[in-house]
Amino acid sequence: MIGVGVVGTGVISEEYLRNLTSFPDVRVLAVADLDPARAAAQAARHGVPRSSTVDELLADPDIGIVVNLTVPAAHVEVCLAAIEAGKHVWVEKPLGLDLRAARGLLDLAAQRGLRVACAPDTLLGAGWQTARRAVDAGLIGEPRTALALFQSPGPESWHPAPEFLFQAGGGPLFDMGPYYLTGLVHLLGPIRRVTATGGRARDTRVIGSGPRAGVEFAVTVPTTVTALVEFERGGSAQAVFSFDSALSRTGFVEVAGTLGTAVLPDPNRFDGTTELHLSDGVRTLAPQGHSASRGTGVLELARAIRAGAPERASGELAYHVLDAMSAVEESIAEGRSVDVGSTVEPPAALPVDWDPLSPAAR
Repeated sequence: MIGVGVVGTGVISEEYLRNLTSFPDVRVLAVADLDPARAAAQAARHGVPRSSTVDELLADPDIGIVVNLTVPAAHVEVCLAAIEAGKHVWVEKPLGLDLRAARGLLDLAAQRGLRVACAPDTLLGAGWQTARRAVDAGLIGEPRTALALFQSPGPESWHPAPEFLFQAGGGPLFDMGPYYLTGLVHLLGPIRRVTATGGRARDTRVIGSGPRAGVEFAVTVPTTVTALVEFERGGSAQAVFSFDSALSRTGFVEVAGTLGTAVLPDPNRFDGTTELHLSDGVRTLAPQGHSASRGTGVLELARAIRAGAPERASGELAYHVLDAMSAVEESIAEGRSVDVGSTVEPPAALPVDWDPLSPAAR
């Protein structure tokens, strides 16, 4: 087993810890947070041997992978500290807020012989992987166009501390965009250029749940973003990301190919069916594969490290998506199309029999 340390015990840590403590190939050894009481509570809740400070966690020689679940503004800083301590890293999306800092992180990891992998790992779930295998098999022909929609009223109604989702590194683009754009890269290849517009419906929002319900906070980023995405291999996609819609349309991705159209599962979930609309009718594909959820990418990283193989949710893939989102921001600000400077090779699909609950062969 590879030892794991989790930094950050916010809302998302619950699902991560529930899964990571069930996988036989990794063992969670410590949990750290700026709030020691919260870290201790999560460690006790999930049977983790101890809670600690971040420095203590990074100094533990038995921890091989640091799982970074901090807020986006701290992603690169915490990851750099982990790399300096000789640890591999899994980090929640986005990889960072600044392209130069994110590039420096990946370059340092490469120099040290360490790996940086990044969410989303939802795309490693049975739902999306079944869709991916269908597209790879040519069931809709060559993918040419796509439509991606995420429209909601925003997360402040349910999230007890949503402010960071409406500041730099948040908004629907950086919060939800990684799921959809990473999925599109899986299917249509790297992004070449974007043209975008965006704005926000109001300058303040109010927390709707939890102990701070009723507190008003500032909104500093676009809360509706619309983008035309062009791909290196040809083809394009239209994408809408919004926290301003009272009518929710979430989890919608449609890819049209030369032989048909695929309606894909929600890229923010691990399950879901795929509908193939073909000349001879509609074919529904039930998800085939594992049923694990968040934390799957950490396990896939651990197995890739042990096998000496590339991890699928790689830092380079996350960097390319960050590059594309940064280009969207630049396009909105400057009112022009913006080229995406990086490129990446999409990862291979998981084998259908990949099982997170069965120890990988040694």
